[in-house]
Amino acid sequence: MELVKNLKTSKIMKYAFLALIGSLVLAISSKIKIPFYPVPMTMQTLVVLVIGVIFGWKLGVATISLYLFEGIIGLPVFAGTPEKGMGLVYFTGPTMGYLLGFIPAVFFSGLLRINYKYSLITRFILNFALYAFSVSFIYIFGLIWLLNFVPIENLWALGALPFLPAEVLKISILAIFTTILNKENLSWGSLR
Repeated sequence: MELVKNLKTSKIMKYAFLALIGSLVLAISSKIKIPFYPVPMTMQTLVVLVIGVIFGWKLGVATISLYLFEGIIGLPVFAGTPEKGMGLVYFTGPTMGYLLGFIPAVFFSGLLRINYKYSLITRFILNFALYAFSVSFIYIFGLIWLLNFVPIENLWALGALPFLPAEVLKISILAIFTTILNKENLSWGSLR
């Protein structure tokens, strides 16, 4: 009985450590700005998808929830912190919808699998579609919340259009990577 309790405690500690590392990598990815047209891009949405692919949906959602909690309590983990404020005040600003969209994005990128019986081209297309579907939740949630700050006629032009070329590039990179490598080999099966 003691051995079972120790194994459960060990597993919980492993999950907590992985979630902490994942949230740290996500925070770092939000701070790195890469010159891109028409706006600089961060690697944050790519890391959200990678967390789902590697961790699976359960640990992925826990990791994203931890990241959001860290930001809400005032740790400078979000892209605009500390320059544009911190904590709950920053969280409830114009980007809150995008941040909340990370949860369904990591859920779907971690839940859904592409069958490897398909050809390489078909797998790439299916992976690309899966990641585009996952990222779409970030923009759906983001645009809905952004309506509180931006007139509807400017919503698409300000809240999505400038970021789409970078998203297509990031989704393509991940789709190529997961198409070439078996997604099962990328994930930690024991974590699911």
